[in-house]
Parts: sequence; structure tokens; C-alpha cells
Amino acid sequence: MQLLRDILDKQVVDREQVKIGKVDSIVAELGPGKPPRVTAVELGSIALARRLGSAPARWTAKLAARLSGRRQARPHRIAWNKVHDIGVDIEFDIDVRRTRIFAWQDWLREHVVGRIPGA
Repeated sequence: MQLLRDILDKQVVDREQVKIGKVDSIVAELGPGKPPRVTAVELGSIALARRLGSAPARWTAKLAARLSGRRQARPHRIAWNKVHDIGVDIEFDIDVRRTRIFAWQDWLREHVVGRIPGA
């Protein structure tokens, strides 16, 4: 498996096939004399901003913390051992409703979109 080609930017779904987002970052563990071992994937704007450099990553994290609290100032991380299937999408054995992944979307729906007449 070519990790970057096969995993990065792939659609992530939960066990109910709910689209969660795309893999924006791969977390690996490095051990002395051992090959890298994938431990998690990260999703979200902060992980994506890291790919552009440290300045965009800091700016995005500060903006997220200011708008939605420190808890949202980190990428969403899903443990690699939760992978159920890798095909067109990467299916994780999680229930997205039991995570904070959609917290930002929920906040926007409640505080912004919900106040727009006819929305």
C-alpha cells in the first residue's frame, strides 16, 4: 500500500456510511529500527492547514479556538485500529454522532443558518 496515494484525501465514512470528511493528515509512530506504523488519521481544517505550513496551521488553530473554544482547536483524530474497510471510501467502525467531528457544523446550523428566514 502506498500510504499517501491510498489514504490521504480519501473520503471517510462511519459504520452507517455517513460522510465524515476527508483524510487531511496521517499520524505515524516511529520506533528505533522499526518501520513507521500508522496510528491515526486526522480530519479538519487545522490538519489541512498544516500541509500549507506552520503559519497557516497556527492561524487556523487560533481562529478555531476563538470561534468555538479550545476543544475545537485541534484536528479530529480517528484511531487507525478503527478502520473497518478501505475501498473507494475509508470506513471506520465509529458512530460519528458520538464524536465532536460535526460540532462546528451543528454550531453554524444553530447560530447562523437557523436564523436565516426560509433556511
